[in-house]
Amino acid sequence: MNFNSVEFLIFFPIVALLNFVVPTKYRYIPLLIASYYFYMSWSANLVFLILFTTAVSYASGILIEKKPEHKKLWMVLSLAASLAVLFFFKYYNFLAGSVGGLLSLAGVETDLTLNLILPVGISFYTFQTLSYSIDVYRGDIKAERNFFYYALFVSFFPQLVAGPIERPTNLLPQLREEHKPNASDFTIGAKRMLAGFFKKIVVADTAAVYVNAVFNNPTEASGAAIALTSALFAVQIYCDFSGYTDIAIGCGRIMGYRLMQNFDRPYSAENIKNFWDRWHISLSSWFKDYLYIPLGGNRRGRGMQMRNLFIVFLVSGLWHGADWTFVLWGVLHGVYRLMGMITFKKREELYAKAGIDTKSTPVRIWRRAVTFVMVCFAWIFFRANNTSELLILLKRLFTTFDLAALPGQIGLTLNGTLILIFAIALMVLIDRRFTLPEYTTPDGAVMQGGVSIYLLWAVLFAWLILLAGDGSSAFIYFQF
Repeated sequence: MNFNSVEFLIFFPIVALLNFVVPTKYRYIPLLIASYYFYMSWSANLVFLILFTTAVSYASGILIEKKPEHKKLWMVLSLAASLAVLFFFKYYNFLAGSVGGLLSLAGVETDLTLNLILPVGISFYTFQTLSYSIDVYRGDIKAERNFFYYALFVSFFPQLVAGPIERPTNLLPQLREEHKPNASDFTIGAKRMLAGFFKKIVVADTAAVYVNAVFNNPTEASGAAIALTSALFAVQIYCDFSGYTDIAIGCGRIMGYRLMQNFDRPYSAENIKNFWDRWHISLSSWFKDYLYIPLGGNRRGRGMQMRNLFIVFLVSGLWHGADWTFVLWGVLHGVYRLMGMITFKKREELYAKAGIDTKSTPVRIWRRAVTFVMVCFAWIFFRANNTSELLILLKRLFTTFDLAALPGQIGLTLNGTLILIFAIALMVLIDRRFTLPEYTTPDGAVMQGGVSIYLLWAVLFAWLILLAGDGSSAFIYFQF
């Protein structure tokens, strides 16, 4: 069941209504049933995996508290069980294919891969169960005694498939709280959902047509086409992923639940560190709290800090997908980050010697442009279908730059260009008006933007209705 489907537009109002009419004491029952129905609409045959991961982490939490003398053992067993499921279904064929490739180089032909289906959302709900077990072990939270409340935390349908990756300290207490219909929550949530639908249906799916034309035919692409569509893919993946997050946060807000912010204008970042502070915030903060800091963070000197950062980016790349292209993407961002650290002082000294104010508008614009170019170049690694096509794309990017053939290669017309530019500009306005925390007052009332904003939403409604007839496409991060 896609968010951008007719089925969901029927499913969600029913669940939201049940959320309010069922007494708070029993509300978890319809929410849990709805969440599992939502999950099973994707992969009913694999529902036992989320049940297994949920049961193991739930039991470990209780055992950690009841048997504190063995709490490290219970935590390790819980992490091992959850990660074993993740690794087998997501990474077994990747490793088997890599081993098979090495064996073929030695003249041994064998196929070690299995016919496995990647469970939807497994990377997201696995990380939620891991954080729960670790938090209970650390004493940051008490173990949840009600299995059904905990199962709802793991499977809560708005963020189940593609996040944000919720922490137990944020979501679990909210599941027990009373939630009454609230006009402010409904308004904010509905606008957030509509912003997400616009990003996905109007911007991301439109950009995808041009991106696919190049990345699915790398041997025919020129350097100009690759450069342009890598920038368009930056727009596509942002609107696709942040669009899902907006819909998820909006769904939760309408029902009275506050899910965490996952994006904060990442393409306005002035360096790679700042980009990762703004992109997929729930994952970046997860890696910081549960991997980077436990590895030692920056407490053991600069060399160890750099090692720890590189490990985080390597694991982040692998988390995103079971292919060497994702590993290389993570490594590239790791290299970006380390080079930024190494050269920071020297760059600042050069600016100072030249008498340039690093906080001036021209310098900030320059830094944003450089960061965006670096991120777009890395997206080529992320979007490439495989390593063979990645090599073709990189070679053609730097050897064939045929501007004349650009429109024909990506199928971009004048009308299409104008529509895309208008859609992106509108998306930027939407982000500023309806999806960032600072545009919401402390009491939860959205700041008023005048009559033009309501006219804007009327246009968006009309646009969405026109585009709805083309069917829905899955969100990119569903495959992770």
